[in-house]
Amino acid sequence: MSHIRYALGATAFGLLIWQALVWITGAPPFILPSPWRVAQAGWENRVLITESALVTTTEVTLGLMLGSLLGALTAIQLASSKRLHQLIMPLLIFTQAVPVFALAPILTLWFGYGIASKVVMAVLIIYFPVTSAFYDGLIRIPRDVSDMAKTMNATSRQIMWRIRIPYALPSLGTGLKLAAVYAPIGAVIGEWVGASKGLGYLMLLANGRAKTDLMFASLITLALITIALYFMVTKAAARLQWR
Repeated sequence: MSHIRYALGATAFGLLIWQALVWITGAPPFILPSPWRVAQAGWENRVLITESALVTTTEVTLGLMLGSLLGALTAIQLASSKRLHQLIMPLLIFTQAVPVFALAPILTLWFGYGIASKVVMAVLIIYFPVTSAFYDGLIRIPRDVSDMAKTMNATSRQIMWRIRIPYALPSLGTGLKLAAVYAPIGAVIGEWVGASKGLGYLMLLANGRAKTDLMFASLITLALITIALYFMVTKAAARLQWR
């Protein structure tokens, strides 16, 4: 209950600062709309925003699931083979040096303007954080536990599935929480480059028509989706512990 009070208090404080900036700067509504104008725009366009939010949420959910699964499987393979780690990890680091936004036009060209290119973008943006976090957990098991398993003639496969993975689950949870925040970014970037649906597309459309209040309403909706997704993943990640 205290968390809800803190969240409501923080929200009220943020709205007060926002309204104060509107009063102090005297900015016209098409530059900085007031919270009330944004709320009005959100209500008047609630059907359009809801439809767009469902599209973006679908893209984010699919990207989060696929990216997390691929990242976890990759981390297990890297932790199982030192040679594979030496070959693959530099490539993964190199992919992070390439701006994600620069890949969006290529992905749109390859996968089209539909949902596929947005899901792939979300997968790419969360793949490395999940892989890196889970891999760090897999290689940081207590030394005494590893030595005991070896003295009991446990195979590498048994050590991986019965010791290393259970010990590394909290690290996987950390990676998943990062992924929950990054996945919407990937989906929206894909919508900005080429789409006909989604919150990212709606923001561009509103911006092009100088409907700043609608753009803010779409942005706030995206933020609320991200926050809800983060808390759901955080709650699920809390269960990832040694059994």
